[in-house]
Amino acid sequence: MAVTITEVTNRFALKKFVKFNIKLYKDNPYHVPGLVGDEMMTLSKKRNPAFDFCESIYFLAYRDDKIVGRIAGIINHRANETWNQQYARFGFVDFIDDEEVSSALFKAVEDWAIAKGMKGIQGPLGFTDLDHEGLLVWGFDRLATMATAYSFPYYKEHIENLGYVKDQDWKEFLITIPDRVPEKYQRIAKIVEEKYKFKVKKFKKTKEIWPYARRIFELWNEAYKPLYGFSELSPKQIDYYVKMYIPMLRLDLITLILNENDDIVGLGITLPNLSKALKKAKGYLLPFGWIHLLKALYGKNDVIDLYIIGVLPEYQNKGVNSLIFNDLLPISNQIGYKYAESNPELELNHKVQSQWDYLENEHHKTRRAYIKHL
Repeated sequence: MAVTITEVTNRFALKKFVKFNIKLYKDNPYHVPGLVGDEMMTLSKKRNPAFDFCESIYFLAYRDDKIVGRIAGIINHRANETWNQQYARFGFVDFIDDEEVSSALFKAVEDWAIAKGMKGIQGPLGFTDLDHEGLLVWGFDRLATMATAYSFPYYKEHIENLGYVKDQDWKEFLITIPDRVPEKYQRIAKIVEEKYKFKVKKFKKTKEIWPYARRIFELWNEAYKPLYGFSELSPKQIDYYVKMYIPMLRLDLITLILNENDDIVGLGITLPNLSKALKKAKGYLLPFGWIHLLKALYGKNDVIDLYIIGVLPEYQNKGVNSLIFNDLLPISNQIGYKYAESNPELELNHKVQSQWDYLENEHHKTRRAYIKHL
C-alpha cells in the first residue's frame, strides 16, 4: 500500500501524533517515553508561548490506515533573526524502517518550508533549547534520559540518504561520583569564594526558591546565548517554564551561586534520574505513574541528571563551577548517587567538557543536528 501523509489539524489527531512515539518504542529497553500531557502542551499552539514567535505544522504518515511515522515542521522566527538565517526545523520525528515512509515525511516538511520562503532545514530541533535536540547517532545501548530522545539506529541512515549532512554534534557523559570532592575543586572553590565574595545559596522550603525562579531562567538566557540554535526565552516563556519545572525540583539538589548583591552568577540544577520511572509510567501520571516518579525523586536511585550547569558570561573561567561541584558532590554522595548523566554538550565546547577532567567520566552518547539546503 502507498504511504499517505496527513496534516494534524485537531486535538484528536495530535494525541495520535504524540502517542505514536510510545507505541513505536514500546518493546525497546533504552527508550524513555515522555508524558503525553506534557508533549501535548508543548505542541499546542494555544498553550505554548513559543508560538508568539514560532509557527509549526505536524504530519502523520499512514499505510493501510495504520500510522507508520510522524514529523513536525517548525519555524522559529526569533532564532532566524538571531542567527541571520532563513531556516525551518524538523523535530518530533519517528518512523518505521521503511524509506518510502521517511522520504514522504521529510518531503512534506521540506515542501512546507519552501512554501514559507525558507532556504534550509535543520534538526532534529524543537521550539527552544529546552525541547529535545539532536538525533542519537552513537550509544544506542544506553538508556535515554528525560531530557533527550532515543532513536533507532536506522534513523541516521534514512536521514542521510535524503541529503541531510551533519551540522552539529553533542556529546553526553556518564560521570562517576567520587567518594570525596577532588582537592582541586576544593582549593579553587575556597579561592573564588574569598576573592569575589560569592556565597552558596541553598533552599529548605519551596517558598524560598520562588524569588529566584525567574532569575534562574534569565541567567540561562545569558549563559546559553552563544550556543548553537539558541532562541532567547521571552518573559512569557520564562513564566511558563517556572510553573512547569520549579515545583518538580528537589530542593537539596539545587545550588545557586550569588554575589554580594544577591544576583545569581552561577547555578547547578540537578534531578534524580527519572528514566526508569517514566518507562513504568508509559506516558501517563495517572493512575500510578506519579507513584513511580515520586519514588525515583526521593527513593533509592543510583543516577543523578545534570540538567543545567550555567555561569554568567562575565564570570566564566573564574572557578564558579568549582563552587557548584564542591556543594553538589558531597550531597550526591550522602544521598547515595553513584553516577551523574550530563546533558548534551556541543562537541566543540571544550570549555564545558573540561569541567569533567578531574572526575572519572565516559563519553557514552552522541547526538547530531542535520542540515539540508533547499
